[in-house]
Amino acid sequence: MTLRGVLRSEWAKFWSLRSHWITLAAAVVALLVFGVIAASTYSPDATAADGPSLAEGSSDAVGLALTGSPFVSLIVGSLGVLLFAGEYSTGMIGSTFAAVPKRLPVLFSKSAVVALLVLVLTTVAALLAFQLGAVGLDGEKIALSLGDDGVLRGLLGAGVYLALVAVFGVALGALLRSPAGGIATLVGILLILPNLASLLPGSLSDTLHPYFPSNAGEAVSALHKSADSLSPGAGLTVFACWVALALAAAAVRLKRNDA
Repeated sequence: MTLRGVLRSEWAKFWSLRSHWITLAAAVVALLVFGVIAASTYSPDATAADGPSLAEGSSDAVGLALTGSPFVSLIVGSLGVLLFAGEYSTGMIGSTFAAVPKRLPVLFSKSAVVALLVLVLTTVAALLAFQLGAVGLDGEKIALSLGDDGVLRGLLGAGVYLALVAVFGVALGALLRSPAGGIATLVGILLILPNLASLLPGSLSDTLHPYFPSNAGEAVSALHKSADSLSPGAGLTVFACWVALALAAAAVRLKRNDA
């Protein structure tokens, strides 16, 4: 099959399974709902006595709109894992590789399909969350408009980051060939690894902290660069390197090991 044919087949397979598009829809809804709720419940005078808040830790309107981004990253990453590892669990992978013996076009086509869908839909959701949240933030000091410096870049950056997380999930699914193993590894890398790093000696922890996948990825959408984080461009480069490394490892295993 040609690369175009493989892309068309992977596109058809994506939409033929309800679990795929339902998971994608859940990611979009979660990003939108979390952002709107965080903005509508924001209060600059809130204290710990008022109870937990979705807006906690967000100091600007972009941060509020992207409140659900960490949770959504796990959803789209899991979707990526299921795209590849799911075929191993059902046995469909044998038919896939019989049709595409070179194998690598399958990896790249699955990555391209999920990346495109996640990029477009989560970017739209982020923009909607920001615009709807602006209503709840009217009159607040942190209120911003799309035309303000860095706002559009931050919202688009969130879509790029989430698309790369989905590709990262595809790579883990191809590498580990187990839905449960791939999702567990994804959660460990994105959520647990940065926390474990805090156990390292102070100076080493501070040096490594910005380069962990989730920390580097979140820098892409940050409106303002903090002292302990990377710039948006550097964060995108670092996270893209993590994704490329995972894809390279998956490609090596696909070429060397039987299905």
